Amino acid sequence: MTVIRVSAVVMRDGAGRVLNVRKRGTQMLMLPGGKPEPGESPAETAAREFFEELGVPPDPDRLVFIGEFRAPAANESGHEVLAHVFEHPYVSGVRASAEIDSLRWVEPTERGADLAPLTTERVFPAIT
Repeated sequence: MTVIRVSAVVMRDGAGRVLNVRKRGTQMLMLPGGKPEPGESPAETAAREFFEELGVPPDPDRLVFIGEFRAPAANESGHEVLAHVFEHPYVSGVRASAEIDSLRWVEPTERGADLAPLTTERVFPAIT
């Protein structure tokens, strides 16, 4: 099985819901994030992807490492993701940018068919 390395960010609103994104041309919602560029640390990848996908800069000093998680890839059959997941405090003004088609705030107890396995099976249980 091919492993895809990614970094992702958990950001909660005032009600405790977690921001999820849906990339253009896909059906599954997932945490903002993506693959590293050469030489990037997991935290640098998380910060860059957050800015690219949400249109607002995060504060890299406020990224807190939650853990490393493995799960089936949401949009690539036969692949698995290995994710370094960080939490960042709420930032206002987020919008769908770059390849992001839509945003949705999700209760961490939600288990919908349109939510990525990484989110529902690994990350949500770790943060609730």
